[in-house]
Amino acid sequence: MFGTYGLFHTRQPAVIIAPGEQSYTTAGTYSWTAPEGVTSVCVVCVGAGASGGISRPAGGGGGLGWKNHITVVPGTSYTVVVGLRGLNVAQGGAPYIQQYGNDGGDSYFIDTGTVKGGGGKTSRTGGTYVGDGGGLGGEGGAGSGELGGGGGAGGYTGNGGRGHSWSYEIPTQGFGGGGGGGRVSGYSGYEGGGGGVGILGQGDSGGPGPTSQLPSGGYGGSGGANGAAKNGGAYGGGGSSYNGFNGISGTGGSGAVRIIWGTGRSFPTNAA
Repeated sequence: MFGTYGLFHTRQPAVIIAPGEQSYTTAGTYSWTAPEGVTSVCVVCVGAGASGGISRPAGGGGGLGWKNHITVVPGTSYTVVVGLRGLNVAQGGAPYIQQYGNDGGDSYFIDTGTVKGGGGKTSRTGGTYVGDGGGLGGEGGAGSGELGGGGGAGGYTGNGGRGHSWSYEIPTQGFGGGGGGGRVSGYSGYEGGGGGVGILGQGDSGGPGPTSQLPSGGYGGSGGANGAAKNGGAYGGGGSSYNGFNGISGTGGSGAVRIIWGTGRSFPTNAA
């Protein structure tokens, strides 16, 4: 006899959510709708890299931020913003055309206080981040007559690498899966952009631009693109500066946002 209430209870089966994802890698504002049955997502955001200018600081790398277990309501739409990479603005007329850089745009999910990767700055400053974790973008190399390599994009658990300056700073590698800083190769027009960062989760950190080859962009971290001659790598690498008149300085790497869901998935290392 077990009494009137009994001792046996029915155990409810665990709810298994099938894995899914959505990535946004082109600058713009989007609306993402939570699929049926999805009540929690994990998001990574990478800010766009800043561009460099002529005889100005090189661009800072974009910051990376990630956040897990963000509550969503199935069928409800949420804002996604991907920052625009920093582009150059030509001013003046020939033979003295100057280029001035632009900051990279912020990338975020819902709003800048939920999870954000801040865009890099033309003042060399790397982008900020908001979320459970992430890293600042690396500083670009100095300007004011100095050649400068672009700053690397931020990592999942550390900052991006600093860009090279001709006279006194050396480029550094990224940390926590971040991109490495771009290197200056001399007065040859081969200043390197900063390395980008991948959005599939934390991987190896990117090293600084090499001395043995051209172009000398920083290596991408976590599977991100390497910086090229002048331009920052996707996602979030900073663009290089250029010394002289009528030269071409580098543009920043584009921003990105990736949303994932499913049982057992999370940033920084269970997101592939």
